[in-house]
Amino acid sequence: MKKLMRYLVLCSLIFLQSIHGQRSYPKDSFGTPLEVPIILAGSFGELRSNHFHAGLDIKTEQREGLKVMAIGDGYVSRIKVQHYGYGKALYITHPNGYTSVYAHLQKMAPRIQEFLKEKQYKNQSYEVDLYLKPSELRIEKGELIAFSGNTGSSGGPHLHFEIRDLAQKPINPLYFGYKVEDSEPPRILDLYAYPKGAQTIVNGANHKVPLQLSRNEDGSFTAEKIYASGPIGFGVRAYDRQDLAYNKNGAYSVSMEVNGSPWFSYEFETFSFGESRYINTLIDYAHYDQTGQRIQKCFLEPYNKLSIYKANTNNGIIDVAEDKTYKVVLQVADFHGNRSEITIPVEGRQQQLTRKEEVPKTPYYVIASRDNLYQLENASIFFQKETFYHDFYAKLEAADGVVTVADPSVAVKSPYTLTMEGTGIPEGQKDQYFIAHMDNRGRVYYENTYRKGNTYSSRTRSLGDFKLVRDSIAPKVRAGNFRKGQMLSNFRYLRLYISDDLSGINTYEARIDGQWVLMEYEYKNGSLTFDFDDLEFEGSKHDLEVKVTDNVGNSTTFNTSFYRN
Repeated sequence: MKKLMRYLVLCSLIFLQSIHGQRSYPKDSFGTPLEVPIILAGSFGELRSNHFHAGLDIKTEQREGLKVMAIGDGYVSRIKVQHYGYGKALYITHPNGYTSVYAHLQKMAPRIQEFLKEKQYKNQSYEVDLYLKPSELRIEKGELIAFSGNTGSSGGPHLHFEIRDLAQKPINPLYFGYKVEDSEPPRILDLYAYPKGAQTIVNGANHKVPLQLSRNEDGSFTAEKIYASGPIGFGVRAYDRQDLAYNKNGAYSVSMEVNGSPWFSYEFETFSFGESRYINTLIDYAHYDQTGQRIQKCFLEPYNKLSIYKANTNNGIIDVAEDKTYKVVLQVADFHGNRSEITIPVEGRQQQLTRKEEVPKTPYYVIASRDNLYQLENASIFFQKETFYHDFYAKLEAADGVVTVADPSVAVKSPYTLTMEGTGIPEGQKDQYFIAHMDNRGRVYYENTYRKGNTYSSRTRSLGDFKLVRDSIAPKVRAGNFRKGQMLSNFRYLRLYISDDLSGINTYEARIDGQWVLMEYEYKNGSLTFDFDDLEFEGSKHDLEVKVTDNVGNSTTFNTSFYRN
């Protein structure tokens, strides 16, 4: 009881500190999560697709199975296992109110693994999301809790490591004293100027313009001179690199001064998961869609609701007055204080518009703050309010069975509803059709589809071309590391491979001698794996049945037998 009271008092103190903005983090309370040096494959706040990276990606020497240790005393408060996302993830809540997160794990330590598998068998599901009581799995600092892996949406073996506060907001783990060898400043790739007024012209253009950079002897840069009149903003493309890795990681902070005065800055100390998707307002999303490059805006759009900003004068916009000069200094820094700097000379001057860019107009103007419903010849599109971040002219078309919705260069904040009529589809085939999103090469991708009569609907964030596609081919199942009738007494695992040619795998279920068994699905190679240590079966001959169903209901049942003493 005393321990519980002490825990609650500490939690309350941390909460009071957070609401008053008095942030201080313990530098020596937590240990290391791995026995190898911390070399980063990904930094906190790094720009990812539709989100900021919420932790550190720590290299595991390009292999799986490294020991993962608890960074402090506490208890396992959550275990989440999913096919995608974090894969196998473990959450430990500590007495000081913080929670540490370890993700993309290969497997848990034995007593945690035993607890997890008991729940998976009880639920008859590989994917689980378990919330534990403080008394269920107590953990000591330095205790083995898991082994590193490559599960979920991981692009290679590593440990994803987070520290969260009481509100489950991720905090940059480097604030807690973790050491990373870093003596290199961030590398600046490109700089852009943005006209932010209807009549603003920058160097003869009414649109974003790239600026030439010259490197100075001290390693800093000077940009070509800007001539403008009216409000302007800047955007920079940069990355950071640590001493012992070649990864292009995200920078920690961006700041800007105008004529010696702090003007605009942001840094990645913490953020909430609820705001993470507003990354699409920080970057030039249209540029990203067209090139795959992320320009970080050094000004705020009116619809930007991120909390990462520190200094903010005039939302980062500089109102350039005619016949006046400005010295703009932009800095990109890493957590360890290494900085790269650009000096941008600006002169107020009226100019002729020599490079004009017009916004294409269509009959469909989407107002982001309200509901928008559009009817096409065989489809309807419903953009609920705040589907998008801002107003824009949408491209909406329907021809030859293909529905075009808006433009992929527009960022989507929330799902919208696309409905298509499947008139003429034979009754026996209706369940085999789904709404497919097509890329620019004509490849189709399944969109989660609901059917009512002849009407097919999907809630999606995808933009571009859609059509109704039929999938009549059932998934494929094949044996992996065994053959029918084989003696498997010395085998630790039983492995199969499953695949689907079009709509994708929806469910799978395996039974041995009629008993449900846990199969771990690894979508990256299509494998299903059963651990023989999970269960003991009577007799020597065993019958295996695996049923796999795709997203439109086509199913395959695979039957075979094996021997095991």
